[in-house]
Amino acid sequence: MKYNNMETLEKEIKEVAITTKTLTGSQAVLEALIAEGVDTIFGYPGGAIMPIYDALYDYHDKLKHILVRHEQGGIHAGQGYARTSGRVGVVFATSGPGATNLVTGLADAQIDSTPLVCITGQVFAHLLGTDAFQETDVINITTPVTKWNYQITDAIEIPHVLAKAFFIARTGRPGPVLIDITKNAQLQKFDYTGYTKCEHIRSYRPKPIVRKEYIAEAAKLINEAKKPFVLFGQGVILGKAEKEFKAFIEKGNLPAAWTLLGLSALPTDHPLNVGMLGMHGNYGPNVLTNECDVLIAVGMRFDDRVTGRLDKYAKQAKIIHLDIDPAEIDKNVKSTVPVWGDCKETLPMLTKAIAEKKHTDWLAKFAAFTKEENEVVIYNELNPTTDELTMGEVIRLMNEISGGEAVVVTDVGQHQMVASRYTKFNKSKSNVTSGGLGTMGFALPAAIGAKFGAIDRTVVAVIGDGGFQMTLQELGTIMQAEVDVKILILNNRFLGMVRQWQQLFHDKRYSFVDIQSPDYVQLAKAYGIAGATVDNRLHLKDAVNQMLNSKGAYLLEVMVGKENNVFPMVPQGCSVAEIRLK
Repeated sequence: MKYNNMETLEKEIKEVAITTKTLTGSQAVLEALIAEGVDTIFGYPGGAIMPIYDALYDYHDKLKHILVRHEQGGIHAGQGYARTSGRVGVVFATSGPGATNLVTGLADAQIDSTPLVCITGQVFAHLLGTDAFQETDVINITTPVTKWNYQITDAIEIPHVLAKAFFIARTGRPGPVLIDITKNAQLQKFDYTGYTKCEHIRSYRPKPIVRKEYIAEAAKLINEAKKPFVLFGQGVILGKAEKEFKAFIEKGNLPAAWTLLGLSALPTDHPLNVGMLGMHGNYGPNVLTNECDVLIAVGMRFDDRVTGRLDKYAKQAKIIHLDIDPAEIDKNVKSTVPVWGDCKETLPMLTKAIAEKKHTDWLAKFAAFTKEENEVVIYNELNPTTDELTMGEVIRLMNEISGGEAVVVTDVGQHQMVASRYTKFNKSKSNVTSGGLGTMGFALPAAIGAKFGAIDRTVVAVIGDGGFQMTLQELGTIMQAEVDVKILILNNRFLGMVRQWQQLFHDKRYSFVDIQSPDYVQLAKAYGIAGATVDNRLHLKDAVNQMLNSKGAYLLEVMVGKENNVFPMVPQGCSVAEIRLK
């Protein structure tokens, strides 16, 4: 490049000086997070990530860091944050055991499509492969459970790689990304020229091209259908397509049932919401899956807990499958018409093409099954006549007091199924649970993250006595960070879901499911958290009211029946139409 005069040259030098500054790799990491709009980090420091934590000391006014008590708690908190906020959760961990403690959360986030960026420290680059202290091959360990992972050994890569990480985590079908940064790269100084968000990666297409001919074919099938049935999953929520979905089912007057993660995409009391699918789902949606003539799946993956036996699943129906991930289409259930694409884009196209219908007789069938289920199961669960408290009546009271406005975070087990069946939701992003992986211990840390993601909403963690003991150390996080979460422990003194299976299918051979618990109220008190235990129906409503309206965190333990079971139930190896009411 030639310069006509010294003045021009000096101007160019000044401009470069303004846009270029010397940063360490650690500082560049934090600058990237700020540029991506991150406000909260969940993490736990250690030797290999210490330079990033040292840099964080100077960024505390721009980035909030929540010190968890275990790295698995940190990543579950990141998941809860992502699920309620709709943003990317960010997690820090050190090398070795710090990184491997993230694996369960990564697997959970991968199967449940939760956007995360996890940043792990790593030993110095020259020590890689030497079995150095706290060195593990985190890249190969986490490859099966991440959407993408990458190891940085040179600080110059940090801005570009982190921009790519956030783009991959949040676009298309979201998922977890792990970036492993060696200690030398964290300490290394380099000329930082700014941060540019990633908007495109060659060979990565987040959204498939929508094929209009498939939209037309799908609309034709729906218009000709006498018994159409919609199944919707979390894809509706992830695609921010709740309004588009509602418009679609209302125009066609289409009954719609939800998967576990699809819950709250449509208000519970919407007249076309016919209930939950799957093993402990509602009676009508399961039985009528094998009677409908057109099955329209939106943002769901035909999980085995939804389908039961595949060789007996909806064989009479023509299948329309809308999904952003082409790998999910035809994976479990063969589609008649595949509709690839983002449902926020495809649903309006489909809505425009379908005709307005009534389907009065078809909807009446769902109502008849609902009536039967209510008479046999639901009424007795929500209004028991025995002395024993039921999980369902506790959830009913929580609904009445919260008005369906709370975020409910559930763990895994009988309480999860009961809470999912009976909680009322008015808003999207209100149901946070571990779906595909079924991770016990998920709820307490996830509720912490959920509260930071929805700071103005009431957050209730509904947990079993078994799952609570897996991550109860996160009470320390609640104490230190002053997190206003309500903890509802439904204590049946058993690993309830396993016990139910042992009762029904293993001749009541209760093998190692009788679990003892500490005094949860005293335990909470040790962490400065108020609490109470209730085992009497006369005091239940006041206790739930006290929990929901208390200032700050509160733990309520409710002693429920030891051997109450969750029904309806599709036994393993059976068709969804073989669902049992008792």
